[in-house]
Amino acid sequence: MTDRYLQAAVETAQQAGALLLDEFRRYSEPGAAVRLEYKSGADIITAADRRSEAFIVERLRTLFPSHAIVAEEGGGQRTASDYCWYVDPLDGTTNFAHGYPVFAVSIALAAGEDLLVGVVHDPARGETFHAARGQGAWLNQKRLRVSRTARLSESLLATGFPSTKRHENPNILYYQRFTLLSHGVRRDGSAALDLCYVACGRFDGFWEFNLKPWDVAAGMLMVREAGGVVTDFNAVPFRLGGGEIAASNGLIHTELRQVFAELAEEPWPGALRPAP
Repeated sequence: MTDRYLQAAVETAQQAGALLLDEFRRYSEPGAAVRLEYKSGADIITAADRRSEAFIVERLRTLFPSHAIVAEEGGGQRTASDYCWYVDPLDGTTNFAHGYPVFAVSIALAAGEDLLVGVVHDPARGETFHAARGQGAWLNQKRLRVSRTARLSESLLATGFPSTKRHENPNILYYQRFTLLSHGVRRDGSAALDLCYVACGRFDGFWEFNLKPWDVAAGMLMVREAGGVVTDFNAVPFRLGGGEIAASNGLIHTELRQVFAELAEEPWPGALRPAP
């Protein structure tokens, strides 16, 4: 049955990705304008988000009518089923809206607390990351393994920042500290892809605050199936809905944890808050 779920998720993500890529190419034409709506603050939604989500939700409803669906833009359905699909129809909306080709479709299925399958499809690069519990993680037809980088000082890391209430989020301090302690920190604007890049060894570690289940469900399964570790900042195994996530190749996780602990003891300086 897991194979059926995975095949459905892969096909659905790839077809939704094709819809997004078609929209993206039209938006990227000279003189084209992206229709934006603001959900709150700087948090945006495009017609492409809605089009992709409508397609994914309808397909999953048809294939698995009893399953629950939790989707970012609210198009899912709640049921009493233990099976729940987590859908991000366009992870990286801000990138998409600005013509920056880093975005993805993310789909995962969980049975209670157990993640069964996860798919993250990057239509701009033609890369489909997929994983099933106990069956490893893959990029297209290539088996994935996390990196073997053993020291934080030699690591390339990734993080992200919230689109709203940024003045209430201390991640700029974490970004500064890890930039000084590592080879560098990248901020590409797609948590799903960041996690997949940890799984395939492009990044050695990733952290972020206050992500939603649809942001991380597929990616965290990818990291674990590729031999990596996904926890909170206290090294407790991460659970969907948790407030802080840290993923790594496992080898640098103790160093990450030490830095998180040090930063947690430091005050959040009021100088970084906007004036009233």
